[in-house]
Amino acid sequence: MKNKNEEGRKSNDRIFLDSKVGYEIKDKWNYFFAVNFLSQFAPGYEFPEDAENVLISKFANPAYLTTSIGVEYKPNDEFSLRISPFSPRLTFVTDKDLYLNVPNNYGVEIGETVRTEWLAFSLMADYNKKLSENLSLMVRYQMYANYETFAFDAIDHRLDFGLTAKVSNLVNVSLTSLMIYDLDQDNKIQFSQGLALGIAFKRGNFPEKK
Repeated sequence: MKNKNEEGRKSNDRIFLDSKVGYEIKDKWNYFFAVNFLSQFAPGYEFPEDAENVLISKFANPAYLTTSIGVEYKPNDEFSLRISPFSPRLTFVTDKDLYLNVPNNYGVEIGETVRTEWLAFSLMADYNKKLSENLSLMVRYQMYANYETFAFDAIDHRLDFGLTAKVSNLVNVSLTSLMIYDLDQDNKIQFSQGLALGIAFKRGNFPEKK
């Protein structure tokens, strides 16, 4: 985005890949194993007044690779809840000089490129609701807690919200909101919101139910 009297800067940049396999225990309950990867595409900067821009992030700086084993509750196609008492996570900061701009180095020890958290608990809740023929709602909450450094204020939280209105077969309008609390990134709650007009294309591998 570009505001008046400011340089162009990115507003929303996220790579989120999630893969899951499951085994049905009984109706609405499954065992599952999941792997997800989280990072960003483009460099991110701080913009101090009367000073050069400061690099604080880029692809794989940081990046998170999280695995989880647990149970999933899925009562219908709209809602799912994953509960994982064993959820190891790798945090990557591949640029060993990034700590010069980000002193806590996203929780990775200075001089290292990977931090491993073996003993952790994770939870993810997904809600996708078609409110009408042309309006849909998405809410996703993620929580991550390390058993070894467990404290109430050290639990990571992320809440994504999206409301999308379909204008035509290719054009939609979306309102999005994001809240993050992660001490390895910032000691305050991070918040962003956006309104966008975009092009949407959906390609499914399975035929729609008649």
